[in-house]
Amino acid sequence: MRDKETYRSPLATRYATAEMVENFTDLRRARVFRDLWIALARAERELGLPITEDQIAALEAARDRIDLEEVARLEAKLRHDVMAHVHHFGDVAGPDAARILHLGATSCFVADNADLVLYRRGMDLLLDRLYALVDALRDFAVRFADVPTLAYTHFQPAQLTTVGKRACLWLQDLVFDFERLDALRRDLPFRGAKGTTGTQASYLALFDGDHEKVRALDRMIAERMGFSRTIPVCGQTYTRKIDTWIVATLADIAGSVAKMASDVRLLSHEREVEEPFGRHQVGSSAMAYKRNPMRCERICGLARFVHSLGTSPRETHANQWLERTLDDSANRRLVLTEAFLATDAILNLAVDVASGLEVHPAVVEAHVRAELPFMITENVLMAATKAGGNRQELHERIRRHSMASVERMKREGVACDLLDRLRSDPDLGPHVDANVLDPARYVGRAPEQVREFDAEVVAPLLSSHEARRGRFVSKLRV
Repeated sequence: MRDKETYRSPLATRYATAEMVENFTDLRRARVFRDLWIALARAERELGLPITEDQIAALEAARDRIDLEEVARLEAKLRHDVMAHVHHFGDVAGPDAARILHLGATSCFVADNADLVLYRRGMDLLLDRLYALVDALRDFAVRFADVPTLAYTHFQPAQLTTVGKRACLWLQDLVFDFERLDALRRDLPFRGAKGTTGTQASYLALFDGDHEKVRALDRMIAERMGFSRTIPVCGQTYTRKIDTWIVATLADIAGSVAKMASDVRLLSHEREVEEPFGRHQVGSSAMAYKRNPMRCERICGLARFVHSLGTSPRETHANQWLERTLDDSANRRLVLTEAFLATDAILNLAVDVASGLEVHPAVVEAHVRAELPFMITENVLMAATKAGGNRQELHERIRRHSMASVERMKREGVACDLLDRLRSDPDLGPHVDANVLDPARYVGRAPEQVREFDAEVVAPLLSSHEARRGRFVSKLRV
């Protein structure tokens, strides 16, 4: 059937990057299977089993001779995916090599270990994207560290902050996510060679009861596949708790980026900060004037999907009866891969947005000026109290002046007159000085916080992972 007549996931065809899609293809998985079989055979030979160098050489020579259609034909006949790969690899490697292929192993030797290889590579790709996102937001935060803007609680004007300080709220979450994902990737254990139900009985039989050789086999295969450790004990599979860690971490990343995207959507309504908009981009098929935050909306939609996947790994882990049950297989094929692809798509979008965020200073300043009379009241209250006034009584008078001013603004549509009301108050007026409307007086330590956070947290993080710089540049397909 032609591709256009076959359903394919939008994650693969529209949203995720080509690198992440390739990581989870059947071809990539088949190659990892073969790498595992070669590593097993070589380790078994080095530990004394009667396996020849010619047999291993034959496996290595056939490593890339993969016919997925033949694998599918064999699977339809055998009703077993791993055995289909065993037979196909043996056929192309030759009968002598086929004799020692998969020796002592169970399906989970290749399936579970291959999953861990693919997941670790997926984490590497996500770390590249997170690095690029943190780097772009860091530049944005530093550039706008001193630009006053309205801060909101309950999406109501509260006090002033700066544009750069707000970006640091996004950055801090992403730094936490980077550190957690990096630690998970670094500490990810290998299943190794554990046998049918995790007892290593088959390997113990092969090595005539030599426990140390069985332990060495486990370590040697892990090292050849680039892992520093294996799971000490397992049933037939590696514990599915690891899958819960992986998907939870991806969901956390999705949530952090969705928080940023949601904020940009709100700010774009205010026309203060907007995601990049292409020269020929169409915002609406009907309303030609529209400039919709479609990238940020897509981020939020994809994040919702990743969050919805979070319950499956926990259910799967909880329902793995005794040493193993197969109800994990179909679920994991969907959930883990889709979680990686969707998180990849989210970060691809986020890097594009963060690298091209547009700030409109005149609009930001106009909104600050409109609300600034309310913003100054806390400083006026502090000064009046320090001069000997009763804090609670002064607070109540400011509240009354503020509510009266707001009521007039709403009823008559006029500008805020709070400043005049404060100046005319005998106890508050003396503390409303000539420079009271300088926004920089009300941002607190926001500019300093940006620079300190960059110097003490963000810059060291980026420096310690400098090898990731430039590995990823956003590549949006739509």
